[in-house]
Amino acid sequence: MSTNSRTKYPQITELSVFLVSLQLNKTYVAMKYKSRIADKILLLKLESSGAVLIEGPKWCGKTTTAEQHARSILYMDDPENMEQNMRLAGISPRRLLTGDTPRLIDEWQIAPQLWNTIRFTVDHKDGFGQFILTGSAIPADRSKMHHTGTGRFSWLRMRPMSLFESGESTGEVSLENLFTSPDQIDGQNHLNIDDIAYLICRGGWPQALKMRKEIAVSIAGNYYDAVVNNDISRVDGVSRSPERAKRVMHSYARAQGSQTSLNSIRRDILANEVDTFDADTLYSYIDALKKIFVIEDSPAWNPNLRSKSAIRTSDTRYFVDPSIATAALGAGPKDLINDLETMGLLFETLCMRDLRVYAEALGGEVYHYRDSSGLECDAVIHFRNGSYGLIEIKLGGDKLIGEGVDSLQKMAKVIDTTKMKSPSIKMVLTGTGKYAYKREDGIYIVPIGCLKN
Repeated sequence: MSTNSRTKYPQITELSVFLVSLQLNKTYVAMKYKSRIADKILLLKLESSGAVLIEGPKWCGKTTTAEQHARSILYMDDPENMEQNMRLAGISPRRLLTGDTPRLIDEWQIAPQLWNTIRFTVDHKDGFGQFILTGSAIPADRSKMHHTGTGRFSWLRMRPMSLFESGESTGEVSLENLFTSPDQIDGQNHLNIDDIAYLICRGGWPQALKMRKEIAVSIAGNYYDAVVNNDISRVDGVSRSPERAKRVMHSYARAQGSQTSLNSIRRDILANEVDTFDADTLYSYIDALKKIFVIEDSPAWNPNLRSKSAIRTSDTRYFVDPSIATAALGAGPKDLINDLETMGLLFETLCMRDLRVYAEALGGEVYHYRDSSGLECDAVIHFRNGSYGLIEIKLGGDKLIGEGVDSLQKMAKVIDTTKMKSPSIKMVLTGTGKYAYKREDGIYIVPIGCLKN
């Protein structure tokens, strides 16, 4: 502070200057960016693509991550400029794209016609990494998008934070190293059953990390309220009943980790529905939830088998974050502790979230397996080179872990290794348990509180 300022405002003392400085520092620390696994992926994609589209649910951190790498920013939904932005998008979209590159276009999907101009700009301007687009929904009107973006755009899916990103996992066990250096494994887990229950309910929402525990669990409830009251209708302009949306999400929460058919979900809804709820209406609600990235089902894996068992191809039902399920069920950490069966299903949702984050960073995808004989595998991580890993998810305890081991051993036996590779890893992913280790039969036992990409 200058001497003139002190003369003009004598009430400002050295102490007050110190206190202001301290407060600014506190604010800076509180707002300091927490790095994401997506940061590295984004940088790589910017080096090889003209534009990168980051998709994912609201509040998962897309914009904040993109801001770290952008040199200019356009917030399409800025209330002060939204009307003007939309006008320019219609009559002179190039003006909106002017700025230092990479230029971030946040919530681009509200003006899908920008897609064509961005594609044209990328085509006629040398260099990669020109644009970053972020969107929390698939555009309602894709008819205005006259090009697929192939060769110009690359895609990056962001999800709520994994336990490694949020700091709850030690990261001592690397998923990548399990595939490349399988004999090297060592890790200690610090999470207990109460911690897991809390983390399921809190979810991976970045804002929740800054809050006290009792407040942090309310973030998912706020997200759920926004979805049922607003987002599920705004995504495509179709008016949908908040009460019906609640029933759909409640039923979907009950179906986590299962291959429950949509018809069964419909029957579950009808049990508490006064009016009719036909299949088309249900599909409309489900489709809307997928468009705003609330639902992320797991597709079936189709290996070559020695047996003649038919592979069941139904998707396994998951929300993108387990906290959405607890919000839909109205459940808190204590409720989960009192109902370990339900907790086990929601723990599976948490693990699928983390495995997807880690696998994507390594260029892999996550599937599930189930056949007509009842044999199943909760998660299969598959890479383009044909290597894959089989993973069973168990909350913990010797009995459940033993069941997971048995399932993995049976699964490995039915795969026809004359037509495809043997599994690179077999792993039971647990919630509790103090250590990560490798059994004599080669199966890994890894607590989720030790895992990273």
